[in-house]
Amino acid sequence: MHVQEMINTHPQVRGRANDALIRCIEECYSCAQTCTSCADACLAEDNVRSLAQCIRLDLDCADVCNITGRMATRRTGSDEEMIRRMLDACAAACRLCGDECEKHASMHEHCRICAEACRRCMNACQEAGQGMKH
Repeated sequence: MHVQEMINTHPQVRGRANDALIRCIEECYSCAQTCTSCADACLAEDNVRSLAQCIRLDLDCADVCNITGRMATRRTGSDEEMIRRMLDACAAACRLCGDECEKHASMHEHCRICAEACRRCMNACQEAGQGMKH
């Protein structure tokens, strides 16, 4: 991804990018893609009814991760309180989704991979949020 490169060239950042936030943005987009793919894979499983909650949380988590990544990318007129709140929401969505996917990880490899992506994103969101002013 070109997150670091793009943010470093922003006129209001001028190379002073927050490394934890950059990592978080990258993890958000990665998690959104992984959750979307996991939901699709769950839909293709024979026991799809037993995966309904997993699919729902996958899709919800993907949406939250996607919008969090988008908001955290914007540097012009940045509102740190809003970003911190989104990071908190994203970490919570990732925790819930990761917990649900973990329940199916032994049966479905896509759920195991998704649970790991959710944990990475959750940790990145928490780290980025701690690095911002309160």
